Amino acid sequence: MKIILNEDVKNLGEEGDICVVKDGYARNFLLPRNIAAPHNRMNINNLQAKEQAITARKEQKRKEALGLKDRLEKEASIEIVMPSADGGRLFGAVTNATIAEQLAHLGVNIERKRIEIPGRTIKMVGNYTVKIRLYDEQTANLKVLIRSLEEEKKEEEQAAAEAAAAEAAAETGEAAETAETEATTEETEESNGEGQQEHQD
Repeated sequence: MKIILNEDVKNLGEEGDICVVKDGYARNFLLPRNIAAPHNRMNINNLQAKEQAITARKEQKRKEALGLKDRLEKEASIEIVMPSADGGRLFGAVTNATIAEQLAHLGVNIERKRIEIPGRTIKMVGNYTVKIRLYDEQTANLKVLIRSLEEEKKEEEQAAAEAAAAEAAAETGEAAETAETEATTEETEESNGEGQQEHQD
């Protein structure tokens, strides 16, 4: 059956598109929900009347896609920490669903089907570039860093040890400075006392 879409339909088309679908899909789903209209002269005339508004909405979607592309490539990057073996092989894998979940944490909602990972999954630590399909065949390249949980723990422990050492050194320096100040004060007081004694003699 030939239909005219009243709104965007995933994996089918956009508002205003004329599509051919199975009769059952049209009669049982698209038409009853007013997602689409039958392809006839009256609905074609209605489509032509709305054509300018539909074109404007499509242009707005293109602009939003360009803005999202700019954000993903210039501002957004994803870092995922996972358990791994000594050689860097992950215990598990990073999938497009994993990337979609991480993007959602950044306030970016992307369908996982639009996320293309080289080799479909990531199974090693390292830096990767993931392609994201946006509106109207536009794509964005997202940088993804996969880190080892064990390495991160080591780095945290090292950072904590360095911070503790720096704090201890600072305390030692303060103690030494205090002792030096006290010694200088004592010497000054002794010197003043001797001067006063000589003056009395």
